[in-house]
Amino acid sequence: MLAHGVGERSDLPIPIFYAYAGAFAALVVSFLALGLLWADSRFRGDLAGHPVRLLLPVRLRLPGRAWLPGRAGRARGIGRVLALLAAAYTLGWLLVGPATENAGPYLVCVLFWVGLVPASLLLGPVWRALNPFRLLPDRPRREYPARLGYWPAAAGLLAFTWMELVAPEPAAPATLLLFLALYAAAQLAGTLAYGHAWLERGDPFEVYSTLIGHLSPLGRRADGTRVLRNPFDGLDAVAPAPGLVATVCVLLGGTAYDGLSGSPFWVNALQTPPIGRTGLGTAGLLATVAGVALLYGGCLGVAGLIGGTKGLAGRFAHSLLPIAVGYLVAHYFSLLVIEGRHAIVLALGMDAEADPNALEPGTIATVQVLAIVLGHVAGVVAAHDRSVRLLPPARAVAGQIPLFVLMVCYTTGGLTLLLA
Repeated sequence: MLAHGVGERSDLPIPIFYAYAGAFAALVVSFLALGLLWADSRFRGDLAGHPVRLLLPVRLRLPGRAWLPGRAGRARGIGRVLALLAAAYTLGWLLVGPATENAGPYLVCVLFWVGLVPASLLLGPVWRALNPFRLLPDRPRREYPARLGYWPAAAGLLAFTWMELVAPEPAAPATLLLFLALYAAAQLAGTLAYGHAWLERGDPFEVYSTLIGHLSPLGRRADGTRVLRNPFDGLDAVAPAPGLVATVCVLLGGTAYDGLSGSPFWVNALQTPPIGRTGLGTAGLLATVAGVALLYGGCLGVAGLIGGTKGLAGRFAHSLLPIAVGYLVAHYFSLLVIEGRHAIVLALGMDAEADPNALEPGTIATVQVLAIVLGHVAGVVAAHDRSVRLLPPARAVAGQIPLFVLMVCYTTGGLTLLLA
C-alpha cells in the first residue's frame, strides 16, 4: 500500500508516558464529570438543529409544467455527473497509465478513501450527494430486506480494507481494477433490485461517508429541513440496525490492523509464515476486527447485566463512531497532506515529487494523539447520554463502568499501535 509517514517515537514532542497519562486523565475526568453533572439525556438526534436558510429552492413549479427538480436537485445531478467523469478519468489512469507513478492508485486510496473523512466531517454525507450510482432510476423491484441492514456495507468495507492492507499488490492497477469492477457490479445489481435504498445501506463508501457525516455540524432534521446542529445531536441520530456494529468494528479493526502491520513484530511474522504472507495477513485482519467486536460485545453485555437492560449493543454503536474517526484521522492525516498533493500533481501531469518533510514529526504526532484522545472523550460523552436515557437512574452510572473500561482498552491499544 502507499506509504504514509509517521514520525518515529524519538521524534515525538512529548514522552510516550505523558501521552498515555494525558489520555487516561482526559477519560477519567470526563467520566467523573459526566457522572456528577449530567443526569438527564440532552441530545435530541434528528429533531435538533437550527434551520439553515436555503439560497436555492429545493423544488420549483412552473406554469403548465409538472413538478420539476429545483436548482438544488440539479446541482446534485451535476455533481454526480462530475463524479462519474472523475471515476472514468481514474479508470483511464488504471487501464492505460504508466506502470510507475500512476495517478490511479493515489486518486482511489488517498484523495477518495482518505479525503472522504474530512469532507464528510465538514459537509455531511458528501458521497450520498455525489454518488454516480444515484443517477440510476430509483425503481425498486422489491423492498430492501430490513434484516440485511448494513451487512452489505460491512462486507464491502472489509473487502476494501483487505485489498488495501493485505493483498499481495494492493496499489497495483490490476488489483484496484478488479476491486472496482466487483464493487460496480454489486452496486448495479443492488440498485436495480432495491433502488436507492440499497445505496443507503449497501454501498460501502456511501455508508462510510454517511456515518462519518453524522459528526458534521451540517445535517437534516427528520422532516428534511437543513440545519446547523451540535455534532452530538447528529451522532445521536444514528439509528440501530442489523450490521451497524459490524460496520463500525470493521472501521476500527481495519485501522488498528493498519497500525499493527507496521510494527516490527508483525513485519517479522510476515516474512516466512507457514500459511503464506497473504494468509497470515488475512488472519490478522480478521482477528483484529473480531477482537474489537468481541471486546465491544462483552463490555455491552456486562453493562446490560448491571443496568438490567438487554439489547444494548446496537443502541451504543454510535458511540464508537467518533473513536473510529479519531483513528482514521490519526493514521491517515499525514498520508492525505503529503500524498494528496502528490496525487494531484500526478493526475494533472505535473513534474513534482512528494515532499516527505512537508509536515514536522511533532505536528503529525500531536494531531495523532489529539485525534485519538478527543475521539474517545466524544465516545464517552455519547455513551453517557445514551446510558442515562436507557438505563434506570439508580444504575445509569454503574452501567457505564464497562463502557469506560472499553474506552480505556481502545485508547491503550490505539496509542500503543500508533506510538510504540
